[in-house]
Amino acid sequence: MDHLQAMRVFTRVVDANSFTLAADSLNMPRATVSTVVRRLERHLGARLLNRSTRRLSLTPDGAAYYERCTGILADVEDAESAFRDRARGPRGRLRIDAPPSLGRLILIPKLCDFHHRYPDIELVVGLSDRQVDMVQDAVDCVLRIGELQDSSLIAKRIGIFKTVTCAAPSYIERYGSPQAIEDLDRHRAVNYFVTRTGRNLDLSFKVGDEIVNVPLKGALSVNDAEAYVSAGVAGFGLIQPPRYMVEPLLESGELVEILEAWSPPSVPISVVYQQNRHLSSKVHVFVDWITDVFQGCERMKKCGGDGGDRLDRDCRFAANPAAAYGLQELLEQRNLLESVL
Repeated sequence: MDHLQAMRVFTRVVDANSFTLAADSLNMPRATVSTVVRRLERHLGARLLNRSTRRLSLTPDGAAYYERCTGILADVEDAESAFRDRARGPRGRLRIDAPPSLGRLILIPKLCDFHHRYPDIELVVGLSDRQVDMVQDAVDCVLRIGELQDSSLIAKRIGIFKTVTCAAPSYIERYGSPQAIEDLDRHRAVNYFVTRTGRNLDLSFKVGDEIVNVPLKGALSVNDAEAYVSAGVAGFGLIQPPRYMVEPLLESGELVEILEAWSPPSVPISVVYQQNRHLSSKVHVFVDWITDVFQGCERMKKCGGDGGDRLDRDCRFAANPAAAYGLQELLEQRNLLESVL
């Protein structure tokens, strides 16, 4: 039996919490994965997994063996990559996930530069607001929007941007322009709803050191960033998108900024990856590259907040690995900032 391969299969089953998902990520038949784990258990003389029709769970022996396996495999990968990458450079498939607006406006236009620097890295980029589980979906790193807290994942803050309250001239002509937050009870919003719950997210304003959330009624609710902005341009109501998305529309007059004295809080952008003692070279070079992209991006400089030293800081954060991210999380996290400040 190939002990290292058996360890890789076992740890992948544990990480994915599924024989089927582990088999898919390893490009192996499910039956082969199941056979490898059973042989490993016979070889060790211990049961590693409790199996049922609905879920898998580690036995106490399995948990102890999993911890040892991850350390051994990390050391092996580190030893091999130290020589392999020095001679050939980083290579392999790199799976990235990003919010659609960040991906289309900032990431994708720059990816040719990354490819020219690292031609042996195959890029697989997902752009959606769907829920992403970094382990089960075998994603190497994600771009995430919003405040992050402590956990087993690692986040490097790469940018901070502002959101803006705005409306179309046709809306202002019909309803007028609010001069203070108190005037909003006579106004309507394009509501952005959380897919998981169907709940509309409030508009949010920074008033001194406090965050004030204001729910508004509206004739339209959406859960897509581009549809949200398009509905605002069409005059359906007030919107609060990231400024980098709508700066050209503000310059052309298709949207008009309102309530400038009570702007929404600035929101951070981070690149997130799994916690490993030895960060793979392909992830390492991408993290460094995307950090430089955001810090040199003219759109972000023009539309972003003052990140200061925080842009170079790594931090752990607790996030449900299946949490979605995008404009939905931008708005939802922004509404939660009151409890953070």
